[in-house]
Amino acid sequence: MALHIKNVSKRFGDFSAVDDLTLSVEEGTMYGFLGANGAGKTTTFRMILGLLTPNEGQITWNNKKINYKTSPEIGYLPEERGLYPKIKVEEQLIFLGQLRGMNKNNAKTEMNKWLARMDISHYANKKVEELSKGNQQKIQVIASLLHNPKLLILDEPFSGLDPVNVEMLKNAILDFRNDGATILFSSHRMDHVEELCEQLSIIDKGKQIVSGSLRDVKRSFGKQNVRIKSDHDLSMLTSIDGVTSVTKSVEGAIYQIDSETVAQSLLLEALKAGPIRHFAIEEPSLQDIFIEKVENQHA
Repeated sequence: MALHIKNVSKRFGDFSAVDDLTLSVEEGTMYGFLGANGAGKTTTFRMILGLLTPNEGQITWNNKKINYKTSPEIGYLPEERGLYPKIKVEEQLIFLGQLRGMNKNNAKTEMNKWLARMDISHYANKKVEELSKGNQQKIQVIASLLHNPKLLILDEPFSGLDPVNVEMLKNAILDFRNDGATILFSSHRMDHVEELCEQLSIIDKGKQIVSGSLRDVKRSFGKQNVRIKSDHDLSMLTSIDGVTSVTKSVEGAIYQIDSETVAQSLLLEALKAGPIRHFAIEEPSLQDIFIEKVENQHA
């Protein structure tokens, strides 16, 4: 099973929210969908779900258009949370499971399993409004996973979660992927995408500006980072040819370079100032690529 989006555009009046977007998410793949606020990510998700109709293009899941009949196969975690605050957690999750085609007993069994996994079984009889923001987020996550979907769409899934609960959710998502689910998710946290995704797209103002495997995207960027930690003044390194940007930290700095030969020059010049505690050549981060690609679009 695979999700295919082909030459899809969506306009609201004169505003183009999504412009000629094409991507495929193969079965058992986790796909990162990146963009700043207003880039068109949520609009794309709503078109996939059939909540919005594209002006042009085609979206298919398992070679079929998505409709009410395919609903039990799909899980969706919206960025805008949609729980009923006055209803108890147990009643709410069972109801939402039934909407996705589950019978009551199966929904309750799966609910209990997920509440235990998320370490919130003791909240089953609490109203949603009585829970913290993070625990409400966990309930919303369970609602999207409860019916064991084959296509999982996650819009900012880690929002509102502390680091311990982020790891808990990551493990749950990875289990779904390993069981063959197809997952498309957006996140502002580039490190999460680097850790979880084999494929990705970056969109900006509705247009796809980067697409491909994480490895190929990094290789095609053509730049690397050099991390240096030193107790000495290394300000002179910024003037070396081939250094394109510098990010300073408490312990030193990260120098973005346009070729590995520049790294040798950095090392030699840094040693002239005195001993260094750390020197490493690193591949570019997804955040480096995202920032530069988006800034170039606006230049």
